[in-house]
Amino acid sequence: MNTHLNIRSWAEEDRPREKLLTKGKSTLSDAELLAILIGSGTRSMSAVDLCKQILHHNDNDLNKIARMTVSELMRFKGIGEAKAISIVSALELGRRRKPEGKNISRITCSTDAYNILSPLMRDLPHEEFWVILLNRQNGVIKSIKTSSGGVSGTVVDPKIVFKMAIDHTASGVILSHNHPSGNLKPSQADLQLTRKIKEAGLLLEVPVLDHLIITNNGYFSMADEGVL
Repeated sequence: MNTHLNIRSWAEEDRPREKLLTKGKSTLSDAELLAILIGSGTRSMSAVDLCKQILHHNDNDLNKIARMTVSELMRFKGIGEAKAISIVSALELGRRRKPEGKNISRITCSTDAYNILSPLMRDLPHEEFWVILLNRQNGVIKSIKTSSGGVSGTVVDPKIVFKMAIDHTASGVILSHNHPSGNLKPSQADLQLTRKIKEAGLLLEVPVLDHLIITNNGYFSMADEGVL
């Protein structure tokens, strides 16, 4: 006997799926949208109430839920592996969705670089290092990930950075990495690495124009702050 409170057993006007169809997706709460993903709750809790519990545990912040792993979601009673995978997959698709109006072809300020890179690195549970390759007019040639690491760091090889720059005939580069911790302040290791790559760029006549540290709450530009 299935003792879970299934969405199909609710009054029609209370079902998130039917509500989405009749009233539109924007009328659904975050809990109702998540409930559609998991389908059912537990013997004592509806799918919506279970999702409200998950949201409450994460300060009603979908960005925090997006950073949860399958095993972390499975700690909630009523969330098995299949439901956890559904939530993780849906939020990952949302993360990969490119924001409208961010098709930037030329860098004029640090915000332009941030708008290109933020969708690539937000919500990541680990550090990644990316490089924007630029032509002589600061036009964007390509954005490339050069390395991926753990929660607290990633290894970056300057030789790889400049091999990519030379392969694409880049005239300048903008460096960037994310801090999953949310801390925007550059570490001493960040500053030392930047100096090392900058010095190599001067020798190769491929200058480093900036180094951005990106978090879910904003960014730090070494060029803007005078520490490049």
